[in-house]
Amino acid sequence: MSGVEKDGRMAYRIGRLRVHLVRDSSVPAEAKTVRGAQDAAAIARAMLEGADREHFVVLLLNTRNGVIGVNEVSVGGLASAPVHPREVFKPAIIAGAAAVILAHNHPSGDPTPSPEDEAITEQVRAAGRVLGIEVLDHIVLGEPGWTSMRVDRKGGF
Repeated sequence: MSGVEKDGRMAYRIGRLRVHLVRDSSVPAEAKTVRGAQDAAAIARAMLEGADREHFVVLLLNTRNGVIGVNEVSVGGLASAPVHPREVFKPAIIAGAAAVILAHNHPSGDPTPSPEDEAITEQVRAAGRVLGIEVLDHIVLGEPGWTSMRVDRKGGF
């Protein structure tokens, strides 16, 4: 923002912004459509395998649960990664996602969701309801397994 004097008063110019979606790289996947938690876990694991810190990612899905992309929301330390719904839904909105699946790893290897995992899942689900973007699941990756935090726990999406 810069000021310029015009007719004896300051007139400001405010920058016009344009948002672009940029493909950064790709992640290997066995399928482009997520039919259940196992598919989501496989995609997230391909992205997070070998991570020594906690990483939180979001899978962006179209109306038929086809994967539009995967976005890394945050990287934390050994025990947590900071997550805010704004950062989860920013790429989802830009990509035109109909739904998302949350995923993060536990470097400890234990895929049991923590109370903090439960809390952020509910916070993001509530934000998704406001935005009209459904949160289908939250996958916690451990070594070697994973846990689905899906409420109904039934098969596919």
